[in-house]
Amino acid sequence: MSFTQRGFTLIELMITTAIIGVVASIAIPAYQDYVEKTIIALAIIDIRNISRSLQDHSSLNNNYPSTLAEINADTIIDPWKNSYQYLNLSDPNIKGVKGKARKDHNLVPINSDFDLYSMGKDGKSTSPLTAKASQDDVIRASDGRFIGLASKY
Repeated sequence: MSFTQRGFTLIELMITTAIIGVVASIAIPAYQDYVEKTIIALAIIDIRNISRSLQDHSSLNNNYPSTLAEINADTIIDPWKNSYQYLNLSDPNIKGVKGKARKDHNLVPINSDFDLYSMGKDGKSTSPLTAKASQDDVIRASDGRFIGLASKY
């Protein structure tokens, strides 16, 4: 009586496992990078939309609002579940506002009208963009000509 055995050898199983491991080690970081870029893109879209609402308010009222609540944008949260940060820089009556403005590597304010940004993945931020806590922030800079990661500005 002839008996043939069917199945995988230990070596075949080890090779298959190794191939799956290599593919996973390439695919998982690429997927995580894609997800992170998508989340940043969502924050950029939000900032662009809020910025338009602030510009519209300014056109109608000849000034920017004091808070995002005045344009019903205070309930909008960023993709990391934090509130967007806003600071009206154009009102000379607000004391100390220029000191709170976001600043570039030369410590020059990055906007003259208003600051609008997300504190990014870590939920932390400081005024100068060069600080480690600010590198992952999604910012509006150059009076709206740049919206993106602080590390890219």
